[in-house]
Amino acid sequence: MKIKHFALLLCFLSPAFAHAAQVNAVRMWSSPEGTRVVFDVDRKVEHNVFVLQNPDRVVIDLERTRFARPVTALDYSESLVKGIRTGTHENNNLRVVLDMKSHVAPKTFLLNPTKQYGYRLVVDLESVNGQVVTPAPDPAPASRSSLPQQGRDIIVAIDAGHGGEDPGAIGQRGTREKDVALSIARKLEALLRQEQGIKPVLIRSGDYYISLRGRIRKAREHKADLFISIHADAFRNGRAKGASVYVLSQRGASSEAARWLAASENDADLIGGVSLDDKDDLLASVLLDLSQNATLAASMDIGDRILGELKRIGHVHKRQIEHAGFVVLKAPDVPSILVETGFISNRQEESQLRSQRHQQRIAAALLQGIKRYFNDNPPAGTLLASASKRQHLVAEGDTLSSIARQYRISPHQLQSVNGLSSDKIKAGHTLIIPIVGGS
Repeated sequence: MKIKHFALLLCFLSPAFAHAAQVNAVRMWSSPEGTRVVFDVDRKVEHNVFVLQNPDRVVIDLERTRFARPVTALDYSESLVKGIRTGTHENNNLRVVLDMKSHVAPKTFLLNPTKQYGYRLVVDLESVNGQVVTPAPDPAPASRSSLPQQGRDIIVAIDAGHGGEDPGAIGQRGTREKDVALSIARKLEALLRQEQGIKPVLIRSGDYYISLRGRIRKAREHKADLFISIHADAFRNGRAKGASVYVLSQRGASSEAARWLAASENDADLIGGVSLDDKDDLLASVLLDLSQNATLAASMDIGDRILGELKRIGHVHKRQIEHAGFVVLKAPDVPSILVETGFISNRQEESQLRSQRHQQRIAAALLQGIKRYFNDNPPAGTLLASASKRQHLVAEGDTLSSIARQYRISPHQLQSVNGLSSDKIKAGHTLIIPIVGGS
């Protein structure tokens, strides 16, 4: 996703606008879910939003607000917006008209200043008829062949933290957490695509914003078996360093359980396909509690394995799993972990996090932790589970022939079931071991 940004040049104010708010810039991001338009303003502004049809338009009236000239420099090709028109409305108010490509449902809110931005009026546009701009899916690598399907793929949801106008932490060299997180997420996705029986899903595939609960929703929509959120840490003490792994705290889990039980959206397919809407409060609470306990246990197991892999490649901030109430970890039925890949506020680690080579090492460590967990705990109904845990993690010195002898099968059978075009194998890859006769 490309960020579209331009600055609006402000002219001298006339007396009528001496006390008017000013729009200093307009920015726009498009995502698979819709389009976000952000107006940078110099103070709080009162506004009103309504929708018109035939043709589809979103009208935004800002009280006693102005900018000097119409918006002209945005690229609308990947957005739901066809164009933006501006003008002065009654009582010196600013009227902004968004000409839309389809019917949308707008949501607006005003954000207070942060370290990076001043006041912002945010307009989120979501298509009502489903005509959202969706990027073409990445083609599967040619080296990945299809196995005889004896079960489904394990789904790993990879969440790159922050995005869009939320840059996350920013290092002394200007490195933005959102960029590091997305780069590592893409590298992990590429590695997982090479693994038989695992399907990665990027929660955020470009530079756009997704709400924290929106990230959970996407993971559940994809029926994820694991949710891994990737971040880079920051602290006021620039000496703090090292990677960390977080899972949801018990306190966070109990408070979230109450929210899920109270939410009307949870009346279907919440706990392994079991609806809670026809259960009394006590039974529903027990079912959710059982699910959360199992989910937290799985999260701890996966997190511990990933932390172990991160220890192999560098310093870790804490040598044990940490617990916190992060919103993105609160899906009650999806094992979820959050990985802080290092401190972007530490000059040395910022340099490492900018390095493509170091990012690849982090992605490889995450891959190994994920593989080791699912090799030992394949979800029921998956391809790995149907192989009755017949997998072999290739070690240094292994050859196709030596592995075939170990499992009393032919190298040709091993090569065929894993879709290998040659007898070359790499340490760290997982091979499916076919069950042949009495082997």
